[in-house]
Amino acid sequence: MKQLYLMVDDGSMREIDVPAPTPKKGFLIVETLYSVVSAGTERSLASFGGKNLISKALERPDQVKKVLEKFSTDGIVTTMEAAFNKLGEPMPMGYSAVGRVVSVGQGVTDVFPGDLVAMVGQAYHAEVNRVNRNLVAKLPEGFPDVRQAALCALGGIALQGIHQADVRPGETVAVIGLGLIGQICARILDAYGCDVIGFDIADRRASGTHLRSFINSADDNAAEIALAETQGRGVDKVVIAAATSSNDPMDLAAAIARDRATICMIGVTKMDIDRRPYYKKELAFTIARSYGAGRYQADYEEKGVDLPIGYVRFTEGRNVEEFIRLIDRGKLDVADLITHEIPFEDAQRAYEMITTNKNKERYLGILLAYGERDGKFDPVVAGTAHGKRAKAVDAVDTVNVGFVGGGGFARSTILPVMKANGSFVLRALATTGGVSTGQTAGMEEFSYLANDYREVLADEGVDLVVVSTNHASHAKFVVEALEAGKSVYCEKPLCLSLDELDAIETAYRAGNAHLFCGMNRRFAPSIARIRSELKTAEAPAVYDYIVNAGEIPPDHWTQDEASGGGRIIGEACHMVDVIQSLDKSEIKRLSLVFADAPGYPCKDNVLIAMSMASGAIANIVYTSMGSKKYPKEELRVFSAGNVYEMNNYVGLSRYSNTKKTSPKIKQDKGFGNEYAYMLEVLRGERENNAIEDAFQGHRALLEALEAARG
Repeated sequence: MKQLYLMVDDGSMREIDVPAPTPKKGFLIVETLYSVVSAGTERSLASFGGKNLISKALERPDQVKKVLEKFSTDGIVTTMEAAFNKLGEPMPMGYSAVGRVVSVGQGVTDVFPGDLVAMVGQAYHAEVNRVNRNLVAKLPEGFPDVRQAALCALGGIALQGIHQADVRPGETVAVIGLGLIGQICARILDAYGCDVIGFDIADRRASGTHLRSFINSADDNAAEIALAETQGRGVDKVVIAAATSSNDPMDLAAAIARDRATICMIGVTKMDIDRRPYYKKELAFTIARSYGAGRYQADYEEKGVDLPIGYVRFTEGRNVEEFIRLIDRGKLDVADLITHEIPFEDAQRAYEMITTNKNKERYLGILLAYGERDGKFDPVVAGTAHGKRAKAVDAVDTVNVGFVGGGGFARSTILPVMKANGSFVLRALATTGGVSTGQTAGMEEFSYLANDYREVLADEGVDLVVVSTNHASHAKFVVEALEAGKSVYCEKPLCLSLDELDAIETAYRAGNAHLFCGMNRRFAPSIARIRSELKTAEAPAVYDYIVNAGEIPPDHWTQDEASGGGRIIGEACHMVDVIQSLDKSEIKRLSLVFADAPGYPCKDNVLIAMSMASGAIANIVYTSMGSKKYPKEELRVFSAGNVYEMNNYVGLSRYSNTKKTSPKIKQDKGFGNEYAYMLEVLRGERENNAIEDAFQGHRALLEALEAARG
C-alpha cells in the first residue's frame, strides 16, 4: 500500500510504498475511501518543515529547551546528531477518514468486513489503515453521503468544544473563526437549537451554515454589534475556532460574553487572558482536548479500554458516532463544505493548495479520494535499495540483516550505527504494518519490506535477525529465529520472565547460531578503560552507579509490566551488565529495595544491591525523581587506592596520587564497539562471552523482581 509522509527536514511530501498492515487485537483493517487534508493542522506542519533551522527553533522553544538540556549532559556532538536524526524522520499525515472494513482483530465483535466506518486519529493518508475499535464509528445502512463521514474528526473536535462549553438548547453561541471546523461547529449548534453568531476577519459565510448573524471580527465595533444582537446581554457561550498567532480572538470572546459565560478554545491562537473582563464577568475558560475523552490515552487508543458511558457520555468514539448520527438523521449536512476532491496519487496538489496556493484557489474542505490499485494489499513490497529482493551478498566481510520491528530505537540508534559501520547490509524489514514501517523505510534503504516476520526467518539471504519490537515479544522472536538457524541481535531486555529466559537459553545452546543482547554500555570506551586498569582478582572493587532516569508517565508502554516489563528489567539491566563486565566475576547475590513514594507510583525508584564472587559489592541507584539538568548516568569505582568517575559516558576521571581527566565532546555509550564485536563473533574471530553475562544478569534481576513482588 502507499502512505503519505511529511519530510520534516525540508517540508516536502513523500509517498512511501509499504506492506499492508495486519490485524491486531482490538483493531480493524480498513481500506480508505476518502481522507481529509486539514488546512489548519497539516498546513502548519508542512510550513514548519519547510523552514530553516533557526525558524524551526524560534517556533518551537519547548524543543529547543530539550536540546539544551541534552547538550548540557550528553555533549554537543551527540545532541546535534540526535536532533538531525529526529528531523530526518518521516511524519505520517492525516487523521480523519472513511473507509471499508477489510478484516478485524481478536475482540472486535460488532464491526464486520464490508462495513463502512468513519475513523479518527489513526486514520492516516494511506490506502489501508489499522485503527483501534474505539476510534471508529459504523455508518448505518443507506448513509446519505460517504464523503461527509470523512470529516468525522473535525466534527468530533467541534462536538467536544460544544460539550466543554456546556452549551444548552436555545442559547446564543458565538463561533469565532469560520474555517472548516468553525462552519461545522456552527451547523451542529444550529441542529441543537441554538442561535449562532459567526465571527471572522473575512466574510466566509456558507449557504448551508445558518447563522443568526455574521459580524466581521476586524470591525472596531464588533463587540458593540454583538451586544446589540443580544439585547445588551452578550452571548451565552463562545467557541473559538480560529487559527492565528494573534490574541484578538481571546480579547473579542471576553468582550462579547455575558456575565458568567463560558469560553471554549478548539482552535489555535495566542491565549493571554486579560484579568479585568474575566474577573468582572466571572467568565470560565476551557480548552477542548481534540475530539473527545480518551484522546492521547494509551489505554483508550491503543489497548481499546473504553470509558464507561455512565461517567463519560462523549468519548472520542462517541463524538464520532454523534457526528455520523446527525448526518444520517438529516439534521446536519456538510457536503457543500467539501470544495475539492483530489485523487490520492495527486496529493501534492492538495498540499500546494494549502501552503503556497500559487493558483489562488478558494478551498475549504479538501478530500483525498482512493481508487482501486493492484498491489494495495501486498504483504511484501520491494524496498528502495533494489527493485526486487536482492540475493545474498557474497562479500565475506558483510552481514545481511533482517529487522523484526522498526520502532523509534531502531531508527534513532541501531540503523545509523549499522550504516556507519559499513559492514551491515540492510536486507529486510518486517513489521505488522502501521506508520513505523514507512518511517523506518523512509530513512534507510532495505531490499524488501514484509508484514510477516516469518518472511525474514525463511530468507536464506539473512545472516542476522535484529529484534527491535516491544519487550513482551522479544522472547518469542528470539527463540523462533534461533530455531530457524539465524543469529540474533535482540535489543534489551532479552525477555520478561524466567520461563522465557529458560526457553531462550535452551534454543541458543541447542543450535550453532550466535545470540547478542543490546548491552552496549560494556563496550563504551570509558568502561573499557576502567576495565583494563582494574585488577579485581587481586583487589575487590566497590561500584556506585547512579541513574537519573527521569520520569516517564504511568501509561507509557515501558511502565506496563505486561508489555514493557517495567523500567528495571527494561533499562537497569544495562547497569547490572556494566558491573558484571567490570568485575569479571559471577553475581553471588542481587536484591531490590523499592521506594515507597505515593507521588511516584511507578516501580522506577529502586536501590539494587549486588555482591560478586570476587568479593566486590555494588550499589545501583535508579530513580525517576531527579532533574533533567543533572547527568543521566554516573559511575564511581573504588579499588586499590584509585577512584574512577565516569560522567554520563562523556568524560572519565581517575583519582590516584593525582587527578587525570579524559573529557570528551561526544557521548559514547559503546554502540559502535558493540556492533564491531558482533561482526568479530559472526566471522569466527572471537568467542561470544557477553551473552553468558546477559543470561546471568537477566536471571538475577528477574529473580529479584519476583521476590520483590512477593
